[in-house]
Amino acid sequence: MLRPIREKQIELEMVSIDQLVPEDHLLRKIDATIDFSFIYDKVRPFYSEDNGRPPVDPVMLFKMMLVGYLYGIRSERQLEKEIQTNVAYRWFLGLGLTDTVPHHSTISFNRHKRFKNTTVFQDVFDEVVLLAVEHRMVGGRVLFTDSTHLKANANKRKFVKETVQVETQDYLNELDQAIEEDRKAYGKKPLPKKDKEVEVKEIKVSTTDKDSGYMFREGKPEGFFYLDHRTTDFKYNIITDVHVTPGNVHDSRPYLARLDRQRERFGFKLEAVGLDAGYLTMPICHGLEQRKIMGVIAHRRFTPKKGLFPKWKFTYDLNTDTYTCPNGESLTYSTTNREGYRQYQSNAETCKSCPLLSQCTTSKNHKKVITRHVWESSKEKVRENRLSPEGKAIYKKRKETIERSFADSKQLHGLRYCRLRSLKGANEQALMTAVAQNIKKIANHLTRR
Repeated sequence: MLRPIREKQIELEMVSIDQLVPEDHLLRKIDATIDFSFIYDKVRPFYSEDNGRPPVDPVMLFKMMLVGYLYGIRSERQLEKEIQTNVAYRWFLGLGLTDTVPHHSTISFNRHKRFKNTTVFQDVFDEVVLLAVEHRMVGGRVLFTDSTHLKANANKRKFVKETVQVETQDYLNELDQAIEEDRKAYGKKPLPKKDKEVEVKEIKVSTTDKDSGYMFREGKPEGFFYLDHRTTDFKYNIITDVHVTPGNVHDSRPYLARLDRQRERFGFKLEAVGLDAGYLTMPICHGLEQRKIMGVIAHRRFTPKKGLFPKWKFTYDLNTDTYTCPNGESLTYSTTNREGYRQYQSNAETCKSCPLLSQCTTSKNHKKVITRHVWESSKEKVRENRLSPEGKAIYKKRKETIERSFADSKQLHGLRYCRLRSLKGANEQALMTAVAQNIKKIANHLTRR
C-alpha cells in the first residue's frame, strides 16, 4: 500500500544540529584543526572599541566568505541563500537551525568600506601560510612559480584606446652599471650619457574594468584579463604567494620582488626554484645567481633565420673570450652596446672566401657578428641546472604542484572568472581562493595524521 510522507515534514523532532553533520565532512575537519581567532587581531583596528552598535562577528563573516570560496559559490547573495538551507554551513558558522543568517550586504560593506585600501586579505593569507609552516607542511627550500589568466568581468568589445608611458624596468640601473664596468674591463671608454627618452605605447583600456589589461598571446584567449602569479612549495604544494597584475604585464616582471618578499616574510632558506620558459630572461637568471638560488627554467625555442646557422653552432671559449664558427675561425670582441650585449666580429677578409659564407651571414661586408649579454653566464648556468639530474627532478615535479594548484582553483573554487572588478577585487578573490585551498589541505593533512 502506498503512503504519502508529506505528514512527516510537519512533525516535531528533538534533534541537535551537530547530529545532522556527517563525521567526515570537510567543515568538521576544518573546525577541529584550524583556530580562526587570529582574525580578531587582524580586523580590530577597523572596528570602533566604544561606539556604535555591536557588529556581526568578524570571524563568522570571514567563515562565510571561506565557505563561498571552498564550494565555488559565485556571489554573496547566493551564499546567503545556500547557508539558509545547508545544515553543515550553519553548524560551521555557529548558527542554529532557526538563527538568522547575516545579510549578504554586510560582506559587501566590509569589502567596499571597512577593509578598503587595507592589507587584511593579504594578512589573513600570510597567517595561514605561517600555520602551514608551524605544522611542517612547508619546506621553503624549493618553490614553483607560474601565472594563469583570469577573465575580467568586462566585455572585450567595450574599450577606449589610450597612450600611456611604458614603465621603467627595475633592473636598468644595475644593467647600466654592469655595462660601464664591462666596457672598462675591455679598455673601452664609457658610453656618453644619454637622456632617456620616455617610451610610450597605445593600449586598450576597458570602459567596464579599467584596471584589467588587454591580453593577446599566441595560444591564449583574447580579451581583458588579470594574471594570477602564484608560488607553491615543493613539500605539500601549499600556496606561499599570490600576486595579481593586469593581463598585459609579462610573467617575469614581478617575480624577483615577490620571491624576496617570501624569503623575508616567512624566513625561507630557499635553494632552488622551478619555472616555465616565460621566466627565462637575463634579469631573472642574473637575480637568481646573485641570491645563490638554483634556477631550473624550461628552455625557450628560438627560430633562427631560415638557411643560416643558429647561434649554438658558434662555440664560446671563456679562456680566450672568443667565439669559434663552424669553419673553425675566431670571432673576437668588438664592443659592448647600450643594451648590454658584447659584439664579437669575424674577419671579413677571411669570411669572403669561406665555403660556408652563405649559411653564416647575409651581410654585404661579409662580416659575421655574434652578441653575448653581459649576464649571459647566468643564463648558461640556468641551462646547466635544467640538464642536471636534480634539475630534471625539480622540473618534473612542477606540473604536479603549481599546475595542479591552478587546476583545482579553477575547477573547484571558481577562479576561472573574476567575480569582482578592479585590481583590488581580483587580488582579494585570488588571495581568498588560495586561503581556501591551503586551509583545506592543512585540515585534511592534520586529520589524517
